[in-house]
Amino acid sequence: MGATSFVGGLMLYAGYIYTNAYFGYFHLDSLAMGFSTFELVMRSLRLAAMPALEFLALALLVPAAPRLLVALHLPERHLHRIVGLGRTVAQAHLGFVAAGVVLMVLWRWIQPFAWSAPLLVAAGLLLGQTRAAAPAGGPHRSAWERAVSLLVAGLFLVWVVALIAGQLGRQDARHDADLLVRRVAVVVLSTDPLSIAPPGPHVKDLGRGAHYRYRYSGLRLLVERDHRYYLLRLGWKKTTDPTYVIVDDDTIRIELHPGTQPRSLDHLTAGNLQHNGP
Repeated sequence: MGATSFVGGLMLYAGYIYTNAYFGYFHLDSLAMGFSTFELVMRSLRLAAMPALEFLALALLVPAAPRLLVALHLPERHLHRIVGLGRTVAQAHLGFVAAGVVLMVLWRWIQPFAWSAPLLVAAGLLLGQTRAAAPAGGPHRSAWERAVSLLVAGLFLVWVVALIAGQLGRQDARHDADLLVRRVAVVVLSTDPLSIAPPGPHVKDLGRGAHYRYRYSGLRLLVERDHRYYLLRLGWKKTTDPTYVIVDDDTIRIELHPGTQPRSLDHLTAGNLQHNGP
């Protein structure tokens, strides 16, 4: 139950860090946008990339490695060598901790892999809790010492998740900003002129006879939350441009259109139509 609660809390924390880093890139506060707990947990799954899944699978297999090796019917000499290697690694747990501390000292020079420093410390502390780490005939560690080591290891793992989630959030935001033209295109129609400072979207006055007189185009949708549309203009720059927040009410009409698709996809679609007919 404790492990489940820890994993659930870690996912929620990772989702918050990722979401905050992503929308913070666009000058938005994720807390003010009102994301639910479920949405934050779902966003934490962005961290479930192949390297992370491989690491988790390895972490789950390590405790069962002796039984797995026996089940594979390996020759006993190989089995002893592998078990001996594992014992050597476990007994070197303080080396992992020391390596992590050294990398923390070198923090500014190990970017963007700074997460490896707390990960090494956490791995060393967890290896130190295994039976293989204890020297033969040596004193057993007290329950208090084990509890403190596990607590500190857990804090370092939380730090690892925060570093990776923040890095992924900013990385995804930069990627989406670079490919802004592919996002959903938005046309805003308004009964009154909107106070949008330049550089802004293209605006056209449709004349007095139109109920929605002013037409704003050249916008792309970042996200929609509770009838609020968070929009970016084409050519948006993080250092100079704002993010527009348009509230959909009786004076506003929002039209959503497809964004610009990659030319390769257009060629593929055209080829399929010619092959299959209309």
